[in-house]
Amino acid sequence: GVELSDSYVFNPHKWMLVNFDCSAYFVKDKEALINTFSILPEYLKTPEDKLVNNYRDWGIPLGRKFRALKLWFVIRSYGVEGLKEKIRNHIEYGQWFKDQIIATPGFELIAPVPLNLICFRIKPDGIEDETQLVKINKELLQKLNSSGKILLTQTKLNEKFVIRFVAGQTHTTLDNVKEGWKLILEYSKSHLN
Repeated sequence: GVELSDSYVFNPHKWMLVNFDCSAYFVKDKEALINTFSILPEYLKTPEDKLVNNYRDWGIPLGRKFRALKLWFVIRSYGVEGLKEKIRNHIEYGQWFKDQIIATPGFELIAPVPLNLICFRIKPDGIEDETQLVKINKELLQKLNSSGKILLTQTKLNEKFVIRFVAGQTHTTLDNVKEGWKLILEYSKSHLN
């Protein structure tokens, strides 16, 4: 469906081993973008404007950092195939984690998992009260993060407090994900018995 978009942006600093901040931005019609951001006083007009892409009009700031260099170095270090392998592995680890959530009583998958982000919560049998579920899941998240062995985040989906697990750090392995799952099970015991 990306071919139906007028523009597409993604952040290599979120998954492609690039330091913060680096965004890749693709546009179907560069003239529409340029017309949106262009401020062209006479002193900036040059005869070369029609011959090259002048990126000063592709965003709000007139001057900008050379963020693409970060991505270039990562591609040079890992290669495109190396980056693909990392992403494939992270997706595989996310799918493994999703399967554990689905197969384990007392856990609830809250959103589809097409990649490596898993939104879940514990939902002990017999507990339907959302206020109580929020309390239980916040407590679990606090315990896990306070352990110093794992770092998870939270969000709200359809007014439900959920825990976010992402397998995507540069050196993450399936063993790391399995260790994280064991920790989640261990810290959940008191709520699931």
